[in-house]
Amino acid sequence: MDRSVAFYRDVLTFKPVSDVEVDGPEYDQLYGCFGVRARIVRMQLGEQQIELTQFISPPDLRPIPVPSYSHDLWFQHFAIVVRDMDAAWAQLRKHHVRQISPRPQTIPQSNQTAAGIKAIKFRDPDGHNLELLWFPEGKGHPVWKKRGDTDLFLGIDHTAITVRSTEHSLKFYRDLLGLTVAGGTLNMGTEQEHLDSLPGARARVTGLIALMGPPGVEFLEYELPTAGRPFPADSHPTDLWHWQTTVVVSDAEAAASQLRGIGQFVSAQVVTIPDGTLGFKAGVLVRDPDGHVLRIVSP
Repeated sequence: MDRSVAFYRDVLTFKPVSDVEVDGPEYDQLYGCFGVRARIVRMQLGEQQIELTQFISPPDLRPIPVPSYSHDLWFQHFAIVVRDMDAAWAQLRKHHVRQISPRPQTIPQSNQTAAGIKAIKFRDPDGHNLELLWFPEGKGHPVWKKRGDTDLFLGIDHTAITVRSTEHSLKFYRDLLGLTVAGGTLNMGTEQEHLDSLPGARARVTGLIALMGPPGVEFLEYELPTAGRPFPADSHPTDLWHWQTTVVVSDAEAAASQLRGIGQFVSAQVVTIPDGTLGFKAGVLVRDPDGHVLRIVSP
């Protein structure tokens, strides 16, 4: 945890918000795991937050598979918007960060929807995938073009997940969870290949937004190479490839009832967190059609 906090704080300028240890039967039920004791650090960049989780107990964990590629169905990243891509890239190199992309890539004019956007992908100390994004005028959410913003790293635009079928995933995220489709592109060519470090990459990208604004969810459906290895069937929250995207709803019980029979539940039931330590009163973990985990919570 200390290594990860230092990385997100010193390299990407996230600010620590809280640092707690939790244990007890409610956390066993939430994570679907016996004997949980976890250290959870919440960090903020702009208006968005991430949670870093270290399982103190149980002590065993599995690392992210090596090699691991963006068309594998366990792939997920979140994208940080930057004010200046050259300066942000220099920050990565200064700290000797492992890069997926050899250098920032600029989406070509042939891709009109995303033309001019700059991006680079890299990894944190545990191998989790991250992305930096720079938007030209007229692209991206208006929040990223606020006047007078001098910070280099501005906030989190979206989390991206690789999916086998855009249509199938839309039934889950749009029709059941209520996210709205904001647009889409077909990304291909040498820029996409170098961004993903994946020869021949051709990805259908679909962006979805929530009611409250960033971050949103982005689907990556790879037409070439087609969807890679499936999400491991025995995946567990203690595995380092475990991500969970928090979705805030007015009633977690009602949302869980709507998802039963469609999503695979990690939690046995909706769990009440009596002291609100994690910032919500009730929550449940459920997998989407490809195995990505959502944490459905109500405040």
